[in-house]
Amino acid sequence: MSDHKTRTDRIQRDIEELAKFSCVEGIGCTRFTYTKEWRQARDYVVAGMQAAGLKVREDPVGIIIGTLEGKDPSKPVVMTGSHLDTVKTGGRFDGIAGTISALEAARVMHDEGFVPERTIEFVALPEEEGARFGSGLFGSRAMCGKLYPDELNKYKDKDGVSFAQAMTEYGLDPSKAGETVRKPGSIKAFIELHIEQGPILENEKTDVGIVESIVGLRTFDVFVHGRSDHAGNTPLNMRADTFLATAKAICAGTEKAYEIGENTVFTCGYATVEPGAFNIVTKETHFQIDCRSKTIANVDRVMEVVKASLDRSCAENPGLSYEIREKLSMAEVPMNEEIKSLMEKEAADAGISTRRMFSGAGHDAMVMGSICDVAMIFVPSHEGRSHVPEEWTDYEDVQKGAEVLYRAVKKLASE
Repeated sequence: MSDHKTRTDRIQRDIEELAKFSCVEGIGCTRFTYTKEWRQARDYVVAGMQAAGLKVREDPVGIIIGTLEGKDPSKPVVMTGSHLDTVKTGGRFDGIAGTISALEAARVMHDEGFVPERTIEFVALPEEEGARFGSGLFGSRAMCGKLYPDELNKYKDKDGVSFAQAMTEYGLDPSKAGETVRKPGSIKAFIELHIEQGPILENEKTDVGIVESIVGLRTFDVFVHGRSDHAGNTPLNMRADTFLATAKAICAGTEKAYEIGENTVFTCGYATVEPGAFNIVTKETHFQIDCRSKTIANVDRVMEVVKASLDRSCAENPGLSYEIREKLSMAEVPMNEEIKSLMEKEAADAGISTRRMFSGAGHDAMVMGSICDVAMIFVPSHEGRSHVPEEWTDYEDVQKGAEVLYRAVKKLASE
């Protein structure tokens, strides 16, 4: 690969430029899919891909694809990249580090005049976080034919704008979303670089993580229905208090996750109550669950306890009822052993230290694993912080991960 400082400087420039495309000034980076800021980031990446000699197109759901055509275009392609969207007031590295590392690999191949045996596709994906429409891993699910029934019309942002409406306003045709689906056997491998979003690599002073497997996860909307009453004159045993039932269910789920172990985590980071006054018993509570573990079976064990808690609350308080709607379900995904070994070898040849590790976060690679071999590279996160404005990875560390990515993609595309 070309000069180390040049590569690092280009990566730094790209990440810092993309961080400017945010709808919230001065507090991290907020870039939601199909917005003005998304379009600005899209245009920047497209220009970078074109400068790297790639043939660029935007597919029917907004996936940006830069193509380096191989000598035998009939062979399954090698794909690499990550996402362009962010969480609300997130950092500048989540997703972007992988997108820009892929772009940098393309630049070096262009500088070298490298012509692969099989085609390489460098991609930037939309709506991985689900921060706008509440339905994550959207671009990869679209490629893998895993969109939910009528998802484009049902899922809406906080302003009531649906996926379909936002796509139309952005300039896409929602009726063509099915054309994004990739044919079986058309992709050989998908490799994604990402920040670790945890403290292990930094604490162990290791350059790169080679991911063994990605967590199994499920997310849910839960609606608890009850009755409003006066906070002073309604006895506790005569209330249909939806927030109390919610609190008991959340505690039960958390305790079960602790009991199971195996990287099982249970999070409820969003809740709304009605009528929302301190001296009125809640009549409606809507909360969201994010549950993850090394195996999806562990997630099911946690959710059984949550449902049992809600059932008990309803039995004890006849005015209560609830409904649970699953929003996202992904089983755990192992990474391809041959590609993991290849990346370790390439890292060693470049003098880059590695360790194998588990990913507790979900990524587009976990979806792509349903149609092709997948692998992931982690680079260190300072103090393990992510999804916050303080998220940070040294640019030199991103470059080391990009070096491993470049070498692995080049080898795979030469087969």
